[in-house]
Amino acid sequence: MRKDKVIKVLDALRAEYPDAECALVHRNAFELLISVVLSAQTTDVSVNKVTPALFKKYPNAKKLSKANPEDVAEIIKTIGMYKTKSRNIIGLAKKLVDEYEGEVPDNYDALITLPGVGRKTANVVLSVWFGEQRIAVDTHVFRVANRIGLVKADDVLKTEEGLMKALPKDRWSEAHHSLIFHGRRCCHARKPNCENCCINDLCKHAI
Repeated sequence: MRKDKVIKVLDALRAEYPDAECALVHRNAFELLISVVLSAQTTDVSVNKVTPALFKKYPNAKKLSKANPEDVAEIIKTIGMYKTKSRNIIGLAKKLVDEYEGEVPDNYDALITLPGVGRKTANVVLSVWFGEQRIAVDTHVFRVANRIGLVKADDVLKTEEGLMKALPKDRWSEAHHSLIFHGRRCCHARKPNCENCCINDLCKHAI
């Protein structure tokens, strides 16, 4: 897609979704990090239902690091892969306590060494909490970016790299949230709502 067309797409999505932002409810970097880890293959809505009780009992890394995996699993059992995630977030908390004085590091290389944290999670935390320009590719971003023609890639990493080349750097984080909102509200996986799409005159799929 040409640069001028890319800008038109971004502008149209910005106008359509002025409220596009992280949907995970959090009050600090620790809560954001845990919430993003829990959100893997699960909706943000589902995560937001379990985190109030989780953070009430384990409000920081020190408390969570000492938790019993079965107790954590019981709190988050309504979300996907809850047993694995309970072990991951406890292990993550232990590493934060042991190596980072209980604080979430603002460094990509450090973040991805934490249990349960991959590229997407690290990029979300760096973007949303630390204010860095990052593109986190989840299922919505992967689907929408390729469908509309911003990139042509067959995996998540290539999609991220393609978007970094295609989009102005000062709009990476904005684009991440706009593409997610568009994927949730219009460009659905099975049946995209092309008729009512704000970019149907620019989209490769609709044209």
